[in-house]
This record gives sequence, structure tokens and C-alpha cells, in this order.
Amino acid sequence: MRKVFDETKIHHLTLRNRLVRSATWEGMCRAGGHPTEKLAAYYGTLARGGVGLIISGYAFVRPDGKQLPGQLGIHEDSFAPEARLLTEAVHREGGKICLQLVHCGGQTTARAAGAQPVAPTAVQIDQYPELPRELPEAEIADLVAAFAAGAVRAREWGFDAVQLHAAHGYLINQFLSPLTNRRTDRYGGSLENRCRFLLEISHAVRAAVGKDFPVMVKLNGSDNLNGGLDLEEAVLVARMLDEEGIDAIEVSGGTPASGGQTPVRQGIETREQEAYNLPLAYRIKQVVSCPVMVVGGFRTFELVEGVIRREEADFVSLSRPLIREPNLPRRWEEGDESRARCISCNGCFKPGMKEGGIYCVVDKVERESRAFSL
Repeated sequence: MRKVFDETKIHHLTLRNRLVRSATWEGMCRAGGHPTEKLAAYYGTLARGGVGLIISGYAFVRPDGKQLPGQLGIHEDSFAPEARLLTEAVHREGGKICLQLVHCGGQTTARAAGAQPVAPTAVQIDQYPELPRELPEAEIADLVAAFAAGAVRAREWGFDAVQLHAAHGYLINQFLSPLTNRRTDRYGGSLENRCRFLLEISHAVRAAVGKDFPVMVKLNGSDNLNGGLDLEEAVLVARMLDEEGIDAIEVSGGTPASGGQTPVRQGIETREQEAYNLPLAYRIKQVVSCPVMVVGGFRTFELVEGVIRREEADFVSLSRPLIREPNLPRRWEEGDESRARCISCNGCFKPGMKEGGIYCVVDKVERESRAFSL
């Protein structure tokens, strides 16, 4: 019987357990995307906490793909010394780290990107902060090359894998979604055409990094939007990726425009509210041979254990709980299986905008209150 803390593998990558830190924007990089010692220390703390695999915050492959302040970049060779600090910090603690590659497309702004945002189609919808320009085919080829170049840098700088961010309404997802992709050329229309950009990136990355370096994808099982990518099409996309030899698929769901069904839902107070993407992940797992990760509201060890034991997914990904408790995996492994302390308030992201890095504001208030009472 499979267990959460069994040693396991993704392709040639050996992991100490089946818990994954899902990609989380930390806000700890310099303005141009250069990593900092603060971010390296943060990743070291996560690795020391016992999680099997750390997936980095989303790293933009071109400057016009940046969305938020303090976001990680992977577009310049000059980042090498700082990036190696990240991988070394994780490896010193016996952990493994995967770099997530992204271009935010129409979900960024001209102010953040330094230019008018780009998208598959120039449409003004709720998902986009402002009107993007439509990408010409020649520039699509440039973006494919940028993803491949970012993957090569990741491998050379000591990352153990890369993940292509094809979820949450960012550029690859924008090509997949009929809501945001209204093109009439070979990148639009049929699902095969809408999937072309993702598959071209996957091919280019694989050719650039070789067969032995793990390449993963984060995929929406559903955009949770009228007219967006739905589960039936997501299943077909996952099958295409599997046939192309992708090494793992992490299943998420939603976009910032998805109302109460965004990727980071609030108020997860009961077990019934947890694991909100599990039905999507389980459906995808039934049609692929590669490992499947699932993210979305996991707080209870018994539930995580059940998902692994019943083979509903191969890995369970956590994000916000590890902001409050980076040692949560080790706590569970050592026998304290009480529920994660995260209350799903999303307050952790506000310091990333204003103070140069995310942290749990509730935990800080509680610690300060205890110190004051002493």
C-alpha cells in the first residue's frame, strides 16, 4: 500500500515523500527578477521542514511576462550566482527543487511588464486588467524559445526539474481556453490548435534539457469560467501531454476571474471544503500514465493519506499551509497528525506586496501577543 512518506520517483528524480510545495509567489526578488538571500533562506526552511519537492514561485521567461513585484525571473544568464544560492540552500537540507516557468500574458499590466501585455487574442474581458495586444505567429516562436532557454538555465543552475505553468489564466492557459483564444490561425479554433503552443513549448524544453531531466506541467482541470477550458477538454490535453512524455501533471483549477472557484479559495474550515480540485485530478489520473499531483485546500493529514492510499493522485501539493507551517510535513511524519493551522485567509500575500516577502500574518500576531503577555 502506498503511503505519504514513502520514498518515490518522478522520472529519475528521487523524492523523500509524496508531499509537494506548490508554486507560490513569494515577493522576495529584486525589481528585475534577481533572487535574494532572503528567498534562498526561505527555500532552505521549506526543505528543512521535510516537504518532498519544492516548486519555486513562478519565474517569468521574458520581462514582459512579469506580473507582480518581487517575482522571480529566469530570462538572463547574469542571474546564475543568485539562482545557485536557491538550489544550494535546498540541497543542503536534503530537499529537491523544481523551477516553474511562466509568461503571464494578458493577466499582467503594462506597468509590471514594461510594455503592453500580450495574449493570444486582443480581447477585453474580466480576466485581463487591461487590453492586451495579439501575439503574431513570429513572436509565438520567440516565446517558445524563451521557455526552452529558461529551462536550460534551470538545469545548469542546479534545479532538479522544471514545471510549465499552463494553469490559472496565464499565457499557456490563455491559448488553451476558448474564452481567451479566438484566433483563426493554426493556434486557434480546435483543441488541437489551441494546445499547439503548450506542446511546442514542451517539445522545445525537452529537446533543450534532454531526456533525463524532469519536465512537468501545471494544468487547470477546469477554468471554472463560462466559455473557458472545461474538464472534458482538460482531460484531452492531459492525454496529449502524457503521450508526448511529460513527467508529471499537477492539477489545479480556476483563474482570478473565477469568483468563488479561484485557485486560492478562502474559508476552508471543514474537511468537506478541502481538496476542491480532487475530482478534476482523479479524472485526469484515469487517462494518463504519468504521475499526477493535486493541489487545492488540503489541510487534514487523514484526507491527504487517503488520496495517496486510494491512488486518486500520486502526490498532494500544499501552498498556504506551508507559509504558516513550513515544518508541517515533518510534524505529520513524526506523528502529530493534527490539522494544518492555516485558516485560508490569504493575508499571507499582502506582505509580499508591501514588505518584500510573504509570511503568515495571523501567526505573527499570535506570536507578538504571546510575547507581550509574557
